[in-house]
Amino acid sequence: MDKDKLILPKDFPELKNDTFLRAARGEEVEHIPVWCMRQAGRYLPEFRESRAGKDFFETCRSPEACCELTLQPLRRFPFDAAIIFSDILVVPQWTLMSYMIEGGGSTTHSKAKRWLYRYPEASHKLLSQLTDVIVEYLLGQVKAGAQALQVFESHTGCLGPVEFKEFSLPYLRDIARRVKDKIKESGLDNVPMIVFAKDGHYGLEDLSESGYEVVGLDWTIDPSSARVRTGGKVSLQGNMDPCALYATKARISEIVKRMLEGFGTKGYIANLGHGLYPDMDPENVAAFVDAVHTHSRQLLNRN
Repeated sequence: MDKDKLILPKDFPELKNDTFLRAARGEEVEHIPVWCMRQAGRYLPEFRESRAGKDFFETCRSPEACCELTLQPLRRFPFDAAIIFSDILVVPQWTLMSYMIEGGGSTTHSKAKRWLYRYPEASHKLLSQLTDVIVEYLLGQVKAGAQALQVFESHTGCLGPVEFKEFSLPYLRDIARRVKDKIKESGLDNVPMIVFAKDGHYGLEDLSESGYEVVGLDWTIDPSSARVRTGGKVSLQGNMDPCALYATKARISEIVKRMLEGFGTKGYIANLGHGLYPDMDPENVAAFVDAVHTHSRQLLNRN
């Protein structure tokens, strides 16, 4: 990537639906936008068919395969955002700090946390190096045409407030600042950034002042409380429990209606509080998307 300037593709098509971007910036919308984390995933039979027998990293390195997997959910559902198929495993192949140290998945992340407590200097060095790579990776996505970015802090719940402020928050802030500075230097329009710190309910106030336009929420946070605690400084995203999609379609509609009423219609992007699970029924995903659009139009007309 050109280190001095970002250059967007010359043949990038005109955006047909900017509802997501307007909501991220806190602007007026005709309906609340909605997308799902892991919307390009194993719950779709066409995804499983496309991925069958293929190496994961080979798929991530194929523009044609990534394009197909990105578009599959949009052929089924009227989502307001297409999520480029990729994975944090590409930065590097393992994943980021917790899995690099653990060597795999963990319920406690005790090995990674042991590093934080026993080797704080080495931990900061590794986190700083990862931050450098993440910034370049995100700028590469912008250069390739990405119009919004989401940064995941997937294991915030494994940290306490003190450790979060020392080992996570500074790097989240640094990522946002450096990406935005580079975009501004290149004379490009601002690209909205979302920070999603799962189980980070204790850090909402700090996250709302970390340089991101949107704060993503998991399902453990009350929508109206989140509005108060973030003080209108950012747009919010989330936060329906993914397991609610196992409910009936009528029940899904009720849950969505209550969620939208809690968040309000301005500066809000509807989503689940985490990703879709592989055994979920695509018909229930359709019910979720339809409920968001239907109820939000009714709320906006009422206002």
